[in-house]
Amino acid sequence: MYSLSSQSETGRPFLTWQSILDWGQQHYRIRTFAKDEKIPTRPGLLYLVQRGAVRLISSESQVNTTGKSLASRLRQVNSEENFLGFVGAGQPFEIVTSSPFTLESVAHVDQTVVLWMYWNELDNWPHFRREVLEAFRYQNQRHLLWLSALGQRRTIDRLLGLLTMLIQEYGEPSDQGYYLPWTLTHAQIGSAIGATRVTVTRLMGKLRQRGMISIYNDHLLCLPLESVPMAASK
Repeated sequence: MYSLSSQSETGRPFLTWQSILDWGQQHYRIRTFAKDEKIPTRPGLLYLVQRGAVRLISSESQVNTTGKSLASRLRQVNSEENFLGFVGAGQPFEIVTSSPFTLESVAHVDQTVVLWMYWNELDNWPHFRREVLEAFRYQNQRHLLWLSALGQRRTIDRLLGLLTMLIQEYGEPSDQGYYLPWTLTHAQIGSAIGATRVTVTRLMGKLRQRGMISIYNDHLLCLPLESVPMAASK
């Protein structure tokens, strides 16, 4: 996982990241969010996750036109949310809008801390700006792998591919292998791979029976060590 908060190979001191956090506090650009709280965002700004994890989702809204008045029709909005991935601590993200879809960010865990700034304000930290751009390039590469995993014909292959990518990116070691440190509902997984919650539950059972996944600490998804080569090298 590419993390801006970790020590870089060029030996950039931790003080660079700390100075940005101090700047964020001084300019009221840093905020702590509760679990599942929506993070206010707008295009053109750069966001940095300092602690916790952010869940990215997309939604498509459709207005129900069966009401008798415009006001009642506007109140009857059906929104379907689709899970698009995580942004972990030390990673940047930005929100791009494209009608009719809306991209949103939500705090996935409690006490998630996010800092935001304008892109030109990164000029105050030239080396850090290069690291941010490198982090976005890394994310683009991961997105291509994500699309490849979700392009599998069989649903069970898409499911296993998604879980493998998430744990490769964010997994933490355990005696069972590597586990995803955050929970994901079966409905959220289903929205990512184009399947129903019931289908995901059934296929998760199959994967567990085959020993391809396990449950760590009663509720966290875990993959055997041999299934997570990238995580082993982090």
